[in-house]
Amino acid sequence: MHATAGDRVCVRSRTVGQAERHGVVLEVRGKPDGPPYLIRWDDGHEGLCFPSADSVLEIFAKQHT
Repeated sequence: MHATAGDRVCVRSRTVGQAERHGVVLEVRGKPDGPPYLIRWDDGHEGLCFPSADSVLEIFAKQHT
């Protein structure tokens, strides 16, 4: 999976009852364009995201205006 700064992401857990998390990629720290990603989550928190085998990361490209 590859992301760029500005992309919207949705992380879906494969654990029953775990809520989805939505956010915006602020910075890509992996090479090339891979994890980890610095994400500002919609709840205002920021953190590194290392997508694992038990989660699904959906990337929605940023909209160009």
